[in-house]
Amino acid sequence: MITELKSPRLFLRKMNVLDKAQLFEIWSDPEVTKYMNIDRFTSMKQVEEMIQLFDTLSQNNEAIRYSIIELASEEIIGTCGFNAIDYDNAKAEIGYDLRRKYWGKGYAAEAMTSLIHYAFNDLNINRIEAKIEPENRNSIKLIERLGFNYEGTLREAEKSKGQFINLKLYSKLASDK
Repeated sequence: MITELKSPRLFLRKMNVLDKAQLFEIWSDPEVTKYMNIDRFTSMKQVEEMIQLFDTLSQNNEAIRYSIIELASEEIIGTCGFNAIDYDNAKAEIGYDLRRKYWGKGYAAEAMTSLIHYAFNDLNINRIEAKIEPENRNSIKLIERLGFNYEGTLREAEKSKGQFINLKLYSKLASDK
């Protein structure tokens, strides 16, 4: 898998341990992690474990997570990537998180557009899925703007923060381009 992607304002680079301090700032913010399937991080060790998990998944071609770097400031402003890749069925699940001060500025859409392009054009993925908590209206708006179609609600599909949660399932097909 490609470890670097570029867009007009962003540089996406495979997460690594050198990113841990900036990622801790992001993942320790309860507003950022509100709709993630993790509790806000309280230690650097948690960040290191997350980076190691995604590194292992990447080495096995099962997932990849990128640090989103704003070119102008060279600051890590979030992460994005494929939470799961199923090559047998040519599908992937996409996800992202963004530092709060960068919300509403088009950065998430720009990063996700890069990932979508990479999935369809380089990885030969046919279907990209996004699973979003129903209350996460901003992510739902984003994914709909990017041309994803709502397929239905997965009832109590995952356990997050000790409770089973519903997830809205969206998809985009290579033929939707």
